[in-house]
Amino acid sequence: MPGERQEVNNMLIGIDVGGTYTDGVLFSEGSVLLSVKHPTDENDLEGTLLSVLDELLARGGAKDVRRIVLSTTLVTNLLATGRGERTALILLPGSGLPFSAYRISSDTYFLKGGMDFRGREIEPLDVKEVEEVLRKVHDSGIERVAVAGKFSNRNDAHERMVKDRLASLYPHMDVCTSNEIAGRLNFPRRAVTCYYTAMTMREWNRFADSIEAAIRARVPRSDVHILKADGGTTTLEASRKRPCETVFSGPAASTMGTMALSLESLNAVSVDIGGTTSDISLVIEGAPLYASKGALINGHLTHINAFAVRSIPLGGDSRVYDESGELRVGPMRLGPAACLGGSEPTVTDAFNLLNGLRLGDTDASREKLESVARRLGTSLAELCQKVADEVVDRLERNIEEMFGLWEDEPAYKVWEVVHRRKFELHRVIGIGAAAPAIVPMLAKRMGVEHFLHRYSPVANALGAAVARPTLAVEVHVDTARRTYTGSPGGLRGAVEKRSFQLEDAKELALNCLKEASRERGLADYADEAHVYLEEQFNMIRGWEQEGKLFDVGIQIAPGFIHEYKGVA
Repeated sequence: MPGERQEVNNMLIGIDVGGTYTDGVLFSEGSVLLSVKHPTDENDLEGTLLSVLDELLARGGAKDVRRIVLSTTLVTNLLATGRGERTALILLPGSGLPFSAYRISSDTYFLKGGMDFRGREIEPLDVKEVEEVLRKVHDSGIERVAVAGKFSNRNDAHERMVKDRLASLYPHMDVCTSNEIAGRLNFPRRAVTCYYTAMTMREWNRFADSIEAAIRARVPRSDVHILKADGGTTTLEASRKRPCETVFSGPAASTMGTMALSLESLNAVSVDIGGTTSDISLVIEGAPLYASKGALINGHLTHINAFAVRSIPLGGDSRVYDESGELRVGPMRLGPAACLGGSEPTVTDAFNLLNGLRLGDTDASREKLESVARRLGTSLAELCQKVADEVVDRLERNIEEMFGLWEDEPAYKVWEVVHRRKFELHRVIGIGAAAPAIVPMLAKRMGVEHFLHRYSPVANALGAAVARPTLAVEVHVDTARRTYTGSPGGLRGAVEKRSFQLEDAKELALNCLKEASRERGLADYADEAHVYLEEQFNMIRGWEQEGKLFDVGIQIAPGFIHEYKGVA
């Protein structure tokens, strides 16, 4: 039973650091042995995380914990608040759009030099210009640099030259190159991804150092993983080079938690109602819908794989107040609900009275809401109903807006083509502490069934605990040059076979994935990898074929660890 110490082999821990609460679960053999929930201290995320971990370990036993998976808002908060370290972005856009089209920040610098789409140099670097730009960056006090060149994923020689020159002139400065971070086509997205990576890397590594030391002292033999935006996990060590992959890990945990509680192959909307925000995502026949264009960060598309999720500023702790004689709900959160010791009435307080939840001090809920009701000239019962209607209206409106965006995603369109009818929604799945009060009303409004589970309040932590490791490899082959390049980590090598075809490119990509999997301890999942990208282009010079270009992407897709079959 939860709360009792149990000696069970192969225990798993999942911890989700949310904006309001941090949840943790201890899981083993199909059962949640223990769940805990602590208020999140935004000024001390590490301390909050460790306090949850300590409670799980103290009451559950530490020696048999095999794996710990963390979902954290650190990178999201750094980027959302602009608290990431000041970073210079050095770009080599080559010919095409004017340089101004690529200016991401005031610390953007441009260099001459360029590659064509095959990776052949069409304009050399100007060494004097490189040194002058690096001097300007240094003199401005910046110590973090991101370097991105158009088509550097086909030939990153210019990026490496700039990196080497920086290391020679200013060895105290840190630099990352776009091909090391995201070796895909689409130069703007690759540049943005590299920029945000450089901006958050130092703070993330400080966090990783601290967390790793603390966990190792407590659970020396446990693997430590981080939940990524695509719902898969990566080792804490691997995350050090790509911290931006952890952005939106909170919404990812919501989606994984939804699927962990409901393993049926249904079409469902997931609604995670937290204290500060609500996350909305779509599950199609049991599989999450991805944002095909990558994660959108501060208005910029990136090469970060992520679910198609929307976060809205509405949660259980959203303030209820009057303004100019009108009822207002959120977006501000000034603390916990009044019934839980807060100073202001909240959505939770309204549902506490409306649904008879008997949560905390119901008299405090009544007192704070009656004050608002008097100012609005309405009864307490009418006010609570208006708050509930406003919450449900806003959730329904955002879901409808999201369907407008989801309809453009390939997986959504494929479903309609295969089934020869409009997409059919089966249920709304609620997770989060406030879900039991709100989601049934929302589902009824939408004309579908609702689904709640006894572990809905800690579903995010459960989803993190049982999420499988993921890894993607993308390979580009140029048969005329007899070379291949790829990501992650700037893969490159020679192609020996003369009659190289698409199937050969897929085999090469699979071999690269298996090698990368072995290096990361993921070999057990490599055989389940699938190809998600395969493109072939013939190169013609004059009247003859000069060679072929192949692009292949293969991945260990997000899902659950092999032993997870559901939760009791």
